Amino acid sequence: MVVAVVGAAVGLLGVALVILVAVNTGPSAAEVALAYEHAWDRLDFEALWALSGAELRDGLDREPFVAAKRAAYEAQPALRGIAETVALDAVSEDRGFAVVHTRVELRDGGSAVDALQLARRAGRWLVVAYELEPDGAGT
Repeated sequence: MVVAVVGAAVGLLGVALVILVAVNTGPSAAEVALAYEHAWDRLDFEALWALSGAELRDGLDREPFVAAKRAAYEAQPALRGIAETVALDAVSEDRGFAVVHTRVELRDGGSAVDALQLARRAGRWLVVAYELEPDGAGT
């Protein structure tokens, strides 16, 4: 009797876990876009690879991508940590595709407005294009 009750409880917990995983949609397109901007500010190339679609990976697997980016930015340490804040200007999302406009306020007083295009693949959002816009174009 006890074994049957414990078995039923474990079975119900398993079903509940499957349902929770199935309905969890993961981070939104806006959250992924903000994470991408922050990863660039930190020059966190591992995170950039994970948040990017194949379109932004230069045809490379993770390790070669990270090594290439580190080598490219090694002589430019002043590009790390230049953002004071990163904020959303606008989000436009449709079935499997989104455009997120962000505004990066820089520590030197300037700002940058970016348009990030995202695609939903294998149940998660990935940045597939990234474009610097003229200031004010994203609003």
